[in-house]
Amino acid sequence: MHALEKWTRRTAVLAGLAAILVPVLSYRRTDRQPRGRKTQGAAPRLTWPQMAGATVAYIGGGILLWRPIPLRPGQPQRLATLLAGSLLYFPGVALYLWGYASLGRLFAPSSSRGAELYSDHRLITTGPHAILRHPMYLGVLLAAFGALLIFQTWAMVPYALSSLGVIARAKREEQLLAEEFGEDWQRYCERVPGWVPWRR
Repeated sequence: MHALEKWTRRTAVLAGLAAILVPVLSYRRTDRQPRGRKTQGAAPRLTWPQMAGATVAYIGGGILLWRPIPLRPGQPQRLATLLAGSLLYFPGVALYLWGYASLGRLFAPSSSRGAELYSDHRLITTGPHAILRHPMYLGVLLAAFGALLIFQTWAMVPYALSSLGVIARAKREEQLLAEEFGEDWQRYCERVPGWVPWRR
């Protein structure tokens, strides 16, 4: 059991680093694109150096809080928790990266305080966006709570709780996309559910 936990956690760390670093590093290429419409109260956009610094601080904070939560489950509970966490975490990371790949240069980091589009923004309806309107946000939620189950450290508690902010972010983003794309957005919403693939 210990070997399985160790292998799963190491694989999860590598997958998590990919999910963090790939978008951050590629944002350097798109950072200077002209911005377009944004929601009222949107935070100033992050420059690439700010984004890189925030990522280093985020990882550093996680390292400082990397202390096990004092739980004493038996082996069946450990196995069940590891399995449940893996079934959330790895598909969540994959969904996030798939969504990121389909957005390409239109990806931009932001906060739950507001959303902003590029001046030449397009409505992406391919890849995972053909199945869900918010595949990356769903991926973040799945990965966050899956990571809490896999690692069971104090670092994962604020990560899991803060991931709920993507729900507010999604609402603000939908308002902005409705203003920008009008009827095209409405038809897309009628065709594609927001969070649950089989829910129409």
